Amino acid sequence: MTRPLDRDRSLEELERDCWPAPSVGDTRLIATAHALRRRPIGELTVEDMRLLIGQDIGLPHLLPLAVEVLRENPMAEGHMYEGDLLSAVLTRNPSVWAEFSELGPELRGIVSKLTGLPPDLQQKVERFLVP
Repeated sequence: MTRPLDRDRSLEELERDCWPAPSVGDTRLIATAHALRRRPIGELTVEDMRLLIGQDIGLPHLLPLAVEVLRENPMAEGHMYEGDLLSAVLTRNPSVWAEFSELGPELRGIVSKLTGLPPDLQQKVERFLVP
């Protein structure tokens, strides 16, 4: 069962895990991920979710939000390309979906209706749909 989302709380608050500040030599990606973990999840953009999900950060809280977005617009786009959020979601380890008994089937329903996808995204869809 999907748990209710408290969109006013950050990943740090929801996970009760405050990461230390990034080091001076850390990459921009690391610094961005740290900053996004402090933002309320309800304020995260498609790009923010794409970035965090792609790094396997906050998945129990962000995958339900991402599926909400994908339900309305399966080809939602962050800053990379059309469908980049879907790509990030589809490429998570398949074991992640065992935790989300309702989201996995819903995502399968969403992607099974998609047609005319770019070849790279189509391959990701096909890999996701194969049990």
